[in-house]
Amino acid sequence: MTTLFISDLHLDPKRPDIHQALLALLAREAEGLEALYLLGDIFEYWIGDDGVQPWQLQLAKVLRQLHDQGCRLYFQHGNRDFLLGEAYAEHCGMQLLAEEQRIDLYGTAVLLMHGDSLCTQDQAYMAFRQQVRQPAWIQQVLSLPLQERIKLAEQMRAQSKMAASNKADDIMDVTPAEVEAALARHQVNILIHGHTHRPQRHPLAEGKERIVLGDWDKQGWLLRVADANPAHWQLEAFAL
Repeated sequence: MTTLFISDLHLDPKRPDIHQALLALLAREAEGLEALYLLGDIFEYWIGDDGVQPWQLQLAKVLRQLHDQGCRLYFQHGNRDFLLGEAYAEHCGMQLLAEEQRIDLYGTAVLLMHGDSLCTQDQAYMAFRQQVRQPAWIQQVLSLPLQERIKLAEQMRAQSKMAASNKADDIMDVTPAEVEAALARHQVNILIHGHTHRPQRHPLAEGKERIVLGDWDKQGWLLRVADANPAHWQLEAFAL
């Protein structure tokens, strides 16, 4: 049996190749797949469960079939798709995870995060993040007509890309002290996250490790786990 972790696909109608690559991955991995963890930014943006598009319904159908075959599905919100709600998750057969989720992975305790909350050196983003995660802000946005929400999402996406182009690389990476604090908070030695688009396995002090998932753009990325020994876990890249 195998467990897979993916993140940062940024699914968008403008990139049908990524959508098809995901469907192909699910098809070829379905047999023997025990669990699939989607750790945020699976979608380029999410405007509410009432705004689901046909291609997102198609994906939901595929995920539901995977669920019905016995695969456990988990979704953790990213900074792009944090408005994804219980209705769509239920349609897919996915369980929504907390922002910081401790799991037992074949006997090894692991912390799962999307990763954006670890980038505390980016003070402008952290202030923005605090604003948009407020229940009042979310309620206000979800009350807007669909077309206005789409327009807002496009504006926020454009602003985000412009802001990122003007920031130093180290500012947009995780803060090491935040990683250590998160590991200590949950009493684990391994953290798996995405967000930074910098796939790598980072050994830390005292035998700890930070595993960073890659984004799907020029190639796809996943973490494959089949037992409790992290030395056997495989961070894999593959062609889209």
